[in-house]
Amino acid sequence: MEQSYTPSDKILEKYADLIVAFGMRGREGKGLAKGDVILINAPEVAKPLAFHLQSVILKRGYNPIIHFTPSNEGKYRFDANYYTLAKKEQLLHYNDSYTKGLIDQISGSIHILAETDPHSLLEIDSKKILAKSLAAKRGVNYRRNKINAGKLQWTIALYGTDAMAKEAGLTLKQYWNQIIKACYLRDEQPIKTWEKINKTVQTTAKKLTDLQIEKIHLVGEDVDLHVGIGADRQWVAGGGNNIPSYEVFTSPRWQDVHGWIRLNQPHYRYGKKIEGIELWFKDGVVTKSHATKNHDLLKAMLKTPGGNKLGEVSLTDYRLSKINKFMAEILYDENTGGRYGNTHVALGSSFRECYTGKVNSKWKNADWDKLGFNNSVVHSDVISTTNRTVTATLQDGTERVIYRDGKYVV
Repeated sequence: MEQSYTPSDKILEKYADLIVAFGMRGREGKGLAKGDVILINAPEVAKPLAFHLQSVILKRGYNPIIHFTPSNEGKYRFDANYYTLAKKEQLLHYNDSYTKGLIDQISGSIHILAETDPHSLLEIDSKKILAKSLAAKRGVNYRRNKINAGKLQWTIALYGTDAMAKEAGLTLKQYWNQIIKACYLRDEQPIKTWEKINKTVQTTAKKLTDLQIEKIHLVGEDVDLHVGIGADRQWVAGGGNNIPSYEVFTSPRWQDVHGWIRLNQPHYRYGKKIEGIELWFKDGVVTKSHATKNHDLLKAMLKTPGGNKLGEVSLTDYRLSKINKFMAEILYDENTGGRYGNTHVALGSSFRECYTGKVNSKWKNADWDKLGFNNSVVHSDVISTTNRTVTATLQDGTERVIYRDGKYVV
């Protein structure tokens, strides 16, 4: 599919090198070994970037597997066609052996986002999509287990398209300019720039962890929310799993969340835009919700098992982020800078890597639930860019402001 603008080969080469050399290091910086296999998942429209990714992977001594997915174009909307024709038993079918075999083969996974028709599922019953997501949970869990074992590195990056630029109210060149700025691709050596950024966010994450925070209180014009952090928790920096990522986050104890938050940024789900989201929590569960647009879809999300509980709380420091435009893509919108940085919370699954206690390999979801780690097939980030102050209560009972006016103050 021809696009109205494509960045230069020089920019795409830098982008590909950043994705492979920095993204495949993982949050712990372990990286990959020569000869390891890296899977590239990319829509057809992203072939220019996939080509450069293949080149970088080969030059660095790894082995690529390239998996192209068909881009939705005109009447050839593959995803909508599937959900229109698939019967219940087909929606519930999942290729376990294929997925397990593929995951067993790879040591790295690169996923390129490149939407060519964000509204292709607009008329599809969201219950069908949720049913398929639940069926795919087995593969998600198998992949997650390998990641948690430190045997699979992964990263996600964005390839700009005319469709997404239109959704964001930008030209494609303006859209790509946000990507280029956000990833520091005009720097002579973007990887070195990202190493400095990563050091900054990792330092912030360590400071927050070392404070031994019992709970936080978010207060502002759009929020009055109490979030219990729980014992044996660490704060985690984005690292190279998302490119770009400037956030520092943790998974709270979901049972200890109460209060209210309004999110001023729209949330995309199944090609639909949910706007004006408000959530009320009591004893960790959303007891009331509101949206000015597509509230029915929000309610359907909340009805997904575990979808009405908090899995993540995150804060982004505006001084690091170069993203200052709405991008209509969560990878970027959850990292937006602007005047006050951003706060985002996620409804759904928690990040078990935030647990620092001793893990029993025989633990089930119920065991993790007792520790406050939510389990769900969904992880829905909802975002606010308005000003707020975050005060932490430490385990010794003292209080300390950790975030004010869009920046960390630790």
